[in-house]
Amino acid sequence: MIFDDLDAITNLSSHKYAHALGKEKKARKSATSHRSNMMLNPLVLKHFNRIDESTADVITLNLEDAIAPSRKQEALHNIALFLSHLKSANAMIVVRTNPLDQGGVEEIRFLNDFGFDAIRLSKVKSPYEIEQALALLSPEKELHISLETKEAFADIAALKIDERFTTANLGILDLLASLGLPQSIVQVGNPTVDYVLSKFLIDAKTAGLHPVSFMFQDYHDTSTFQAWCRHECAMGFDSKACMGPKQVEIANAVFGTSPEELVRAKHIKQSFERQAAEGNHGFMDAAYGFIDEPIYKDALRLLRLG
Repeated sequence: MIFDDLDAITNLSSHKYAHALGKEKKARKSATSHRSNMMLNPLVLKHFNRIDESTADVITLNLEDAIAPSRKQEALHNIALFLSHLKSANAMIVVRTNPLDQGGVEEIRFLNDFGFDAIRLSKVKSPYEIEQALALLSPEKELHISLETKEAFADIAALKIDERFTTANLGILDLLASLGLPQSIVQVGNPTVDYVLSKFLIDAKTAGLHPVSFMFQDYHDTSTFQAWCRHECAMGFDSKACMGPKQVEIANAVFGTSPEELVRAKHIKQSFERQAAEGNHGFMDAAYGFIDEPIYKDALRLLRLG
């Protein structure tokens, strides 16, 4: 936990909030694994207080849609307060801001010096917004986006203008609204949704971005959430947005690398490198059959995820 006693910081006035800020700045972290990206409401302090203990690979502190306009400043101050007392976290910490022209500029400027790892910019439509955000953001921090508009979906590669822009999160409900499509089509195996997922996955990968699949909103329906995770894993995704610990547990299990896969990958890596040193880049292996360079590269991918 970050604070032992939440009562002492509940409903702090603006004046008292400023005096309650700490001086901690956790070490920078870049997610090597993105299995689970948990969205967290900074107004729910009992959940916020446990981000240092979370098993999620990424935690996104949300300032956008879920926060009423009248409480956005409170949420922003909570983020600053908790980050200023956060010594360490297993997860990468991301702050999801509002669009730049709806408070995002001020939010980035306000939070820039606190200990988080990336900004996630909402409702992006053009490379100009990426350029603006990067100019505002501290150079050691990453930029992520929520891909929610038809303009961004049409040309993801055009948005990749800088190496600090690393990750795209699919906001499928906003995207469907932007495309004039009904939310009712969000069903496992729906061909239109599968096309959206496939295009997003391939376009993001082609552009050198990490794609994170959308959030399933029915938190208590764990069986359908698991079905989505398995479906997306079979498509090639290795990341899923999550609403809370139950979804994080499922996503980590489905998108994780099994012990058997790690054993196989390590064997392939060692065997290929031993054979390659002798000039042989394709050979039959007694345990796993034919091994060549593409199979070796996939083993390296699994070992990075594991």
